[in-house]
Amino acid sequence: MFLQSIGTAVPPRAFSQTEVFTALQATPKFQELTTRSRAILRKVLSNQNGIETRHFALEQMADAFVFEPDKMMARFQKHAPALAKAAAREALRNSGLKLADIDALLVATCTGYICPGLTSYLSQSLGLSSSLTFLDLVGLGCGAALPALQQASALIASGQARHALVVCVEICSAASYLDDDPGVLISACLFGDGAAAAIVSSQPPNTKRKVRIVKSTSHLEPAHRDHLRFDHKNGLLRNLLAPEVPTLAARHARTVFERAGLHEKDITGWVWHAGGRDVLSALRKEFHLKEKDTQHSTEVLRRHGNMSSPSCLFALRSAIENGVPDGNWWLASFGAGFSSYGALLEVRS
Repeated sequence: MFLQSIGTAVPPRAFSQTEVFTALQATPKFQELTTRSRAILRKVLSNQNGIETRHFALEQMADAFVFEPDKMMARFQKHAPALAKAAAREALRNSGLKLADIDALLVATCTGYICPGLTSYLSQSLGLSSSLTFLDLVGLGCGAALPALQQASALIASGQARHALVVCVEICSAASYLDDDPGVLISACLFGDGAAAAIVSSQPPNTKRKVRIVKSTSHLEPAHRDHLRFDHKNGLLRNLLAPEVPTLAARHARTVFERAGLHEKDITGWVWHAGGRDVLSALRKEFHLKEKDTQHSTEVLRRHGNMSSPSCLFALRSAIENGVPDGNWWLASFGAGFSSYGALLEVRS
């Protein structure tokens, strides 16, 4: 299966970490937190943590701290279809394909729930065929891009589709929460809104660089489920993030990599989900990498924060467009579950 193109989209407004903390300080919720919790937020948002700005689907930053279920769900319902459409349109433009060429649509998200799913809204707004194959993937967390691509690959291999459009969209500002749990507080400092779309086909694209998805592997470790997952409190999603996550991310990424039968010397390009500064540091240590080996993921994190499922596609686009050498690349994502995914890419000019 070949990657035809990638399109990305973020809300127009970017907020610095300093702006986030200034707005947060002025809210009643901030005063309800313990002194220790306020100190954690101050430290993370005021120091260098690998993130400079995040994009949010908000008119003003203070809106992010109005924790009312109906308003937060309305934010997801309004902005998720719009961001997904923007990313999908860019992927279509970059591919040179026509709308009529798309015969499968897969949309992944974990930051909101609507029924029918986003495939209904996106297929209508794009004007896709009513006979296309469609699938909504909900609840896979930050790792969702790779299992979505796996499913697209299966549709193409089986002959059910020729060109599949895969969209990952997250309105993390609609799934934020604050309380005195340190992991919940760290999550509020990491996540941003964004969408990424990829088109995959059985035939190579008419582009300078050709990316073929050779094989993919995955690993699920339910014993570590509670280290990284959503739960519900007061009618809202609440992200649980344990201190062990960077170590677990690196460990399970190693499992997936070895399951694919690969060795580090086989890989010329590394593309990781930008889960956080400490996550990328743990991955570099585990795989004996230098900072330049994760520079594209690092740059995504710096400019956008952790956008959950779209992040690894943002990093992949950057790697393709910005000079990572041809050869065998390793694309990896991980998230709730604890789940971990990897794909071997063959990149040739």
